[in-house]
Amino acid sequence: MVDKTGPALQRPPAELLYADELARLAAADDTPRPPGWALSLTAARRFILGDAGQDIAAKLVAPAAMIERALVTLATGRGLMLVGEPGTAKSLLSELLAAAVSGTSTLTIQGGASVTEDQIKYGWNYALLINEGPSQRALVPAPLYVGMQQGRIVRFEEITRTPLEVQDCLLAMLSDRVMAVPELGGEAGMLYAREGFNIIATANTRDRGVNEMSAALKRRFDFETVFPILDFQRELALVEEASAQLLARSGIPRRVPEPVLELLVTTFRDLRGQGTQPRRGGEAEGGTERMSAVMSTAEAVNVAHAVGVRAWFLEQRDGSPADLVDCIGGTVVKDNADDRAKLRRYFEQKVSRRAGTHWQAYFAARDRLP
Repeated sequence: MVDKTGPALQRPPAELLYADELARLAAADDTPRPPGWALSLTAARRFILGDAGQDIAAKLVAPAAMIERALVTLATGRGLMLVGEPGTAKSLLSELLAAAVSGTSTLTIQGGASVTEDQIKYGWNYALLINEGPSQRALVPAPLYVGMQQGRIVRFEEITRTPLEVQDCLLAMLSDRVMAVPELGGEAGMLYAREGFNIIATANTRDRGVNEMSAALKRRFDFETVFPILDFQRELALVEEASAQLLARSGIPRRVPEPVLELLVTTFRDLRGQGTQPRRGGEAEGGTERMSAVMSTAEAVNVAHAVGVRAWFLEQRDGSPADLVDCIGGTVVKDNADDRAKLRRYFEQKVSRRAGTHWQAYFAARDRLP
């Protein structure tokens, strides 16, 4: 239960943020649902993609067929692997799927080089372990144990950043739906998954080679690729809405003006080789150089938020093209000196030629680039 009288949560999970929608969908859901699921497949699809007739907002931009395939995979008991470029909303999709299927999205394992098997399955309260020996009271359940015990979805974020031998501890859970706890005797030594349990993993295409998954583990997942948003207007609308929500949570009563958002989205699409219309060959219209930095929609939302924060808290005004120049540098230019040069060339060769007062103001502020 969330304490509504205390400080606001910075980032509520989907089941809290959309609790009203989930409750209304469940109340009206009269279609068959898989065992252990909180919603049927059709209701879960409406929750993610939106339904104007039930006043359900769309949560992300994605093809309906992809969402349906993902739901069917989870209903069949196969693990679901979401892959794609960084910032394509894989984590958001996994969160929404978990909230729709299980009513909770917080059974999450964050992949990384330091992740160990006990952080995935279970650990021990060592004070009780020393005093009493191995017992269920001394066992400290990790997300996978809880998910199997309660019949819920477990999310494994950035699985390929986890050591291979740790990844492979999932094999028995995905194949036989059982977890052995050899320290405990009798019935407690085997945990059998309840209906509704499954695993959703994510991996971005830039990190998949860090700890490539074993062939045995790959066979236990169905893979679904999440692509960047192709349509300019849909991406612009998403950045506008998402940044407005972040600004409202930051106590800012203004939105970033649409011309500034147009500059931002166009710049990101150009620099990731997409342009205002998708092109072939990895280059945007006119041969814009592609950046090595992640120029994703999620990063664009973060930049738009930063523009609004800068303008309001420093000078109590709307965001401007100059604010955008100030805020975009930290996203585009990280540890690659070539990206800094590419960004400056983009301003000199592309921004300088575009018509409109907002483009002219954008170009005039180029001296603020890092």
